[in-house]
Amino acid sequence: MKHLLSAADLSHEQALKILDTAEAMAMTQSRQVKKLPTLRGKTVVNLFFEDSTRTRISFETAAKRLSADVINFSAKGSSVSKGESLKDTALTLQAMRVDGIVIRHRFSGAAYRLAHAGWSDVPVINAGDGNHQHPTQALLDAMTLRRHYWGARGGELAGRDLKGAKVVIVGDILHSRVARSNVDLMGTLGAQVTLVGPPTLMPVGVEDWNCDFTYDFDTALNTEPDAVMMLRVQNERMSAAGGGFFPSVGEYHRAYGLDRSRFERLPEKTVIMHPGPMNRGMEICAEAADSPQSVVVEQVGNGVNIRMSVLYLLLAPEGGLL
Repeated sequence: MKHLLSAADLSHEQALKILDTAEAMAMTQSRQVKKLPTLRGKTVVNLFFEDSTRTRISFETAAKRLSADVINFSAKGSSVSKGESLKDTALTLQAMRVDGIVIRHRFSGAAYRLAHAGWSDVPVINAGDGNHQHPTQALLDAMTLRRHYWGARGGELAGRDLKGAKVVIVGDILHSRVARSNVDLMGTLGAQVTLVGPPTLMPVGVEDWNCDFTYDFDTALNTEPDAVMMLRVQNERMSAAGGGFFPSVGEYHRAYGLDRSRFERLPEKTVIMHPGPMNRGMEICAEAADSPQSVVVEQVGNGVNIRMSVLYLLLAPEGGLL
């Protein structure tokens, strides 16, 4: 595998290799000197056509921790704002002889197009394309859950998947590349995923996905899940589609928010996840977001470990991502 474009592309063996390598990377980050010489002399471009904080900074940090040179590209203020196409941007980067491209784009399929259209011959990592895929987010979610799921049971993490884990993903499934990526990856790793949301925010054809789904949040919580992942309502994509997906913020919160009542019902083993940014008071209450069961900040930290792992396995001569 030369690129990382979709969580669905990863085999069970490849997913475990990334997770296990990420754990090895995490061990190096507890040292006083966190930098590794692994990608010295390599240049990585963060090609971001959408706004981002966590993902862009996480990829930048990961590349620099591996001693790569990093170029941060933002569509705002670049030739893209003057009408330059993705093809011409890619050809420009190719001429500059970069070694890897991390791309986030508002259009689904942009990362695949960049990787396979012949515009570039370097590894491409999808950092989110439209409402399609966000594979490194799913990997960092799996890393976080694996630590807690197996941590309670003891033993080594290496080589362990998520078989038997129950994961509930709640909210705006329709517009969520995080939900799609997690369904793909968690399924590959053996977890049982249940999607929850209003009918208007469930994708057409969800019954064919490798997961269960329900419109009743409380019913899903009765399964005593190992993780509850709350998703942000993506108002910017709803506005583009004309809005009208639910009556009001209050109605949405009452039916699909992790409010204090639902939070207090959660088993102690259940971790609370969120890909961020959080809308407190809408999809999640402050008590849940700030509780010891919340692993949201841990997810951010694991994002650096996962992205170090992926960059190493794709770009280092000795990496070899199968």
